[in-house]
Amino acid sequence: MKLYRLLTGEDSSAFCHKVSEALDKGWDLHGDPAYAFDAASGTMRCAQAVTKEVPGTYSPDLKLGAQ
Repeated sequence: MKLYRLLTGEDSSAFCHKVSEALDKGWDLHGDPAYAFDAASGTMRCAQAVTKEVPGTYSPDLKLGAQ
């Protein structure tokens, strides 16, 4: 099955580490990153979709971050 996650966070090294950790765990980048200004906090926010092929059958109870 193919799993999908959308990683989000403030535009910082912490977000880059989050994406790097997912890549290290076998997730693949899916599409381009997205950026938007969060007026409430005055910061830029980032999003990056990732996908991963894993054995098994999908269930909404899966902990995606643990895959």
